[in-house]
Amino acid sequence: MAESAKKNRYISVGRRKTATAKVALKAGDGRILVNGKDYKKYFPNLTLQVLVLKPLEAAGVAGKMNVKATITGGGVAGQADALRHGIARALVVNNPDFRPVLSKAGLMKRDPRMVERKKYGQAGARKRFQFSKR
Repeated sequence: MAESAKKNRYISVGRRKTATAKVALKAGDGRILVNGKDYKKYFPNLTLQVLVLKPLEAAGVAGKMNVKATITGGGVAGQADALRHGIARALVVNNPDFRPVLSKAGLMKRDPRMVERKKYGQAGARKRFQFSKR
């Protein structure tokens, strides 16, 4: 979470499940690029688009900051959550006064929930193979 002084960019990393988002935040006109695409094309689902914008709206800087993100791993929902987490952390690097607002909205905490691993001798993490008495 170091600040790049030469370009006035604020860099951070957000994570969720197995998705990782590297986020660069810069003053601008509100463009959000994800892996080189507009975020509306990358996340066609309206719910995920709202999720991504949440930290910018909570901090009151929607339309004033440009976001450039590189996301790897996970599925679409996990990637959207990782991006949301990364934007929130980059906003705090930009201005530490945003921390209480973003914390109250629940955007600063990494969601620790992960998929439980499959165990040997079982059909899945919790599911068992069918029991046969005879």
